[in-house]
Amino acid sequence: MDGPEIIVSFDPDLHVFVAAARRAEEGARVRTDGASSLGHVVESLGVPLTEVGSLTVDGRASEASHVPTADERIHVSPVTRPQPLPGPPRFLLDVHLGTLARRLRLLGVDAAYERLDIGDAALAAQSAREQRVILSRDRGLLHRRELWAGAYVYSHRPEEQLTDVLERFAPPLAPWTRCTACNGELRPATLDEVRPQLRPGTERSYDTFALCTACGRAYWRGAHQDGLNDIVADALRRADARAGGVQGSAQG
Repeated sequence: MDGPEIIVSFDPDLHVFVAAARRAEEGARVRTDGASSLGHVVESLGVPLTEVGSLTVDGRASEASHVPTADERIHVSPVTRPQPLPGPPRFLLDVHLGTLARRLRLLGVDAAYERLDIGDAALAAQSAREQRVILSRDRGLLHRRELWAGAYVYSHRPEEQLTDVLERFAPPLAPWTRCTACNGELRPATLDEVRPQLRPGTERSYDTFALCTACGRAYWRGAHQDGLNDIVADALRRADARAGGVQGSAQG
């Protein structure tokens, strides 16, 4: 590029996206082309705009559309938590996040999931069409202009992924109300309705059943219940703690 130089610094929470040479607290000099927007410059340095909460230019708040000029000092901050959305959080997860999708559904969170690799363009188009937040560890996908909203999943461990998403978006939780297989809503069911799907002996051991209104899958409290209960209890405990912290801050 043959244009003005600017000085760009990033909050430490964004360093995962930025080359080591550009992580200095005082910032790093970056040469621009003199025509690109600040948002484009930030993305060219590796940070998806989905992860940017605010931008400042010489200490003043700025929009991503600003075109930087020589010697301006830019600071890039991460999104605030919980991150506000126009409506109730609804998610779309890429092919690599199946376990996270099932755990979100277990908590009653609307989480669509693509089992096949349908490609970044199709995922971004689905995000826009259904107004869903894409969750992905694919940075390239999060750079696509057509997606409605997105968020980078920072960890590769499902339990940490779940905590991160719940803390970032604070979706309402309604455990045991969604099908973990297809994301459909569950309804109470009688023994007669679910009997064809029961394992031998199950009807003598359990008396509470549900059916998915979308795919017809039957649910009952099985031997795996303790592990699922632990996931639900931990998520509810964290949600209560967050709600208490927000209320305390507001009163303070």
